[in-house]
Amino acid sequence: MVDEELMADEVGAEETEDVSENQRALVNKLLKRIESDSGFFEERAFKQMRKNMKVARTGRHEGWGKDKYVTNIIGRHIRMKTEALYAKNPKAVAGRRETMDFEVWDETPETLMQAMQAVGPQVPGPDGLVPVVDPAAQAQASLIVNDFITGMERRDQITKTGKTLEILFAYAMTEHRPLGFKRAMKKLVRRACVTAVGYIELNFEREMGAAPEVVARLNDAKARMERMERLMEEAAEGEVEEDDAEFAELGEMVKALMAEPEVVLREGLVFDFPKSTDVIPDQRCESIVGFEGARHLTVQYMFSPEEVKEHFGVDLGNGYTPWGRKGKDDEETYQKVGDADFENEDLKDKSCVRVFKHYDKVAGLVYYLADGYKDFLREPGPPDVFVEDFWPIYALTFNEVEDENTFPPSDIELLMSQQEEYNKARQGKREHRYAALPRWGYSKSALQEDDVKGFVLSKPFTATAFNMAPGQKIGDLIGPIPVPGVDPNLYDTNEIMTDIQLVGGAQDANYGGVAKATATESAIAANATLASDNTAIDDLDEFLSLVARGAGQVLLREMSIDQVKMIAGRGAVWPEGMTLSDIADEIYLEIEAGSSGKPNQAVELDNWQKILPFAIQMPGINPMWLAKETLRRLDDKADLTEAFVSGMPSIIAQNAMQRPGGAEPGSDPAAQGDEGADNQAGPAEEQRGSEAAFGSNQV
Repeated sequence: MVDEELMADEVGAEETEDVSENQRALVNKLLKRIESDSGFFEERAFKQMRKNMKVARTGRHEGWGKDKYVTNIIGRHIRMKTEALYAKNPKAVAGRRETMDFEVWDETPETLMQAMQAVGPQVPGPDGLVPVVDPAAQAQASLIVNDFITGMERRDQITKTGKTLEILFAYAMTEHRPLGFKRAMKKLVRRACVTAVGYIELNFEREMGAAPEVVARLNDAKARMERMERLMEEAAEGEVEEDDAEFAELGEMVKALMAEPEVVLREGLVFDFPKSTDVIPDQRCESIVGFEGARHLTVQYMFSPEEVKEHFGVDLGNGYTPWGRKGKDDEETYQKVGDADFENEDLKDKSCVRVFKHYDKVAGLVYYLADGYKDFLREPGPPDVFVEDFWPIYALTFNEVEDENTFPPSDIELLMSQQEEYNKARQGKREHRYAALPRWGYSKSALQEDDVKGFVLSKPFTATAFNMAPGQKIGDLIGPIPVPGVDPNLYDTNEIMTDIQLVGGAQDANYGGVAKATATESAIAANATLASDNTAIDDLDEFLSLVARGAGQVLLREMSIDQVKMIAGRGAVWPEGMTLSDIADEIYLEIEAGSSGKPNQAVELDNWQKILPFAIQMPGINPMWLAKETLRRLDDKADLTEAFVSGMPSIIAQNAMQRPGGAEPGSDPAAQGDEGADNQAGPAEEQRGSEAAFGSNQV
C-alpha cells in the first residue's frame, strides 16, 4: 500500500484524498496487471514491431550502416500489397438471421394459392354473401393467409431496417475524420503488413458528450468547447493570470465563438485506429484475431495532463508517472521521466501521462486509469458501446500460422533475409567496382616526386614532361597495377528475386524489373500472385465483416430515430426499444465479398459476357438483378432506382410492338408479327483470338 503522506505530496487533487483503501487496492492491482501485460509483449512483440517499422521505411536491416547500398524491396512490397488488397471502400449489405416466420403456412406457393381461392369465392344468399366452401376449410384458409401477411410484413420491416443500416454505415465511412475512411484503411492494411497486426476500435460520439478516448473526432465544435470550459474554470480559480498565454487564448476562443452564428454538434459512429503497440492483450491470449483466451484487454493513449482534465474532469496534479517523448531516431516514442527530471518545470510542462482503457471481460466492466494515479479517471462501468464480443476492437492479420506465439509473423520478418542478401550483393558489387578502378605503380628511383605529381594531375589532351634518359619509355617508368575484374555472377540477384516471389507472392516484374521469362511463365507467375492476393483479400473481407457487424450493433443501440431519418431519409425504418439480444441476433451487416479489393475487371467482364446470353434466356431471371450485376462488374455508380419503372416492358419489346404484323408465312421476318424480327439471323460475331490470362506477356 502507498504511504498516506507520500500520496498527499504526490496527488494534488482533493478527490484522491477521499479514495477508500479498497478502491486504491483495486486501482493498484489493475495497474500492475497492465504493466505485467505490457512488459510481457514488449519483449515478445512490440520491440520487433518497432524494428519492422524502421526496416519498412529505410530498407536497412539491423546493423546496416547509412553509408551502405540499400534497395528497399520490402517498402515496395508493402506499397504493392496495400494497393492490391484495399483498392476501394467496401460495400456493406444487411442480412438477417434465418428464421421460420410462418406458423401455419408451409411456405409452398400451391398451399397459399388454394387458401386465397378458398377465402375469396362468395355467392348471394338469404342473409347476404355466403362462402361457397365449407366454413371450417375457409377458417383454416384464413389462418394461412393471415399468417402469410403477418410473416411478410415482418420480413419487409426487417428488410427496410437493413437498408437503413446500410445507409448509416456508408455515411459513417464518408464522415470519417481526420483522414478519409479509405486512406485510414490503407494505413491499417499497411500497418498489418509491417507490424503483423492492425486494429479498428468502434466508438460512438453523442451530442451530450464524446467518449474521452476518441481520437478521430467528428467534424464539430466539441473539442474547442471542452478546452474553453477548462480555461474558464482555471481562470475562475485564479490559476490563469491576465498576463498568461492561456488567458489570451481564452479571449480569442470566446470572440471566435461569438462570431459563429451556429455551432454544429452531431452524433454518429466513429472508427478509431490504435497503433499496433498501443493495444495490450492478456498474456493468456492465444490468438490475436478474436483475442481467443483473453480475459482482459487494454488500450493505451498518450495524453497531456491538460487533456486528461478536459476529457475526464480530473486534475492529476503531480500524482502520475510522467513520460517524455524520445528522439526520433530511437526505437521507442516515449520513455519514463525520472524524479530529478520531473522537477524541471520545462520538462514537466512537456510531459505526457499514459491513460489506459482496460476492458475486463470477466467482470463485464471498463476501467479508465492513468499511470501512477491512485484513483479511477471515471467510475467503472459497462463498455461505452455494445457489441456481442464485449470489446469493440478488431484485429487484422495476414500471415497466421499455427504456433504458440500470439502475434503471427509480419511481411517484414518473412522478407528480411532476402532484403539483407540483396543489399549485401549490391554493396559487394559496389565495393568490388571501387577495388577494380585502374591504378598505377612506379619506381621511386626512376621518377622524382614532381614527375609523379605531373602524371597524377595531367588533364586529357595535354602533354606532361618527364625526366627520362635517352631511349627510355614511359612504360619503363610507370605501369598499371593488376586488379581483380568484376565477376557479375558473384553478385547475381536472380535467385534472391525468386525467393522473394516464393515468400512475398510477387514476381520480379511486379517490382519494376524487366521479366526475362516466357509469356506462359509470366502468366503462371501472375496467377500465383493473384491467388496470394485473393487469400489476403478474403482475410480482409472477413475482418471488415466483423467490423461491420459490430458497427451495425452499435448503430442499432445508439442512434436516435430523429438522427436516423435526417441521415437516411424520411422513409427510413428504425426499431426502437430493442434489447441487446435482439440487436445481436436479428439484423447484421456483412461486407460483400471482394468489394474492397482491386478486381480483375477484364476477366470478370469476359466471364459475364459468356454467362449473359444464357441468363437472359432462362425463365424467372430478374432483369433488375442482371442490370445491377452488369454495373457492378463495370464498377459504375449509376442508380438503377431512378431508371427502373415497374411493369414497363423493355425498349426492345416496345420497338417490337411497333412492327407491322399479319404477313404471309415465309415472307420478310420483320413482317411476321411482333416477334417475327427475332427469327432472323443476327450479325455474325467477330472471331476473337486467344486472350492472355493475366499479367505481363513480356519475353
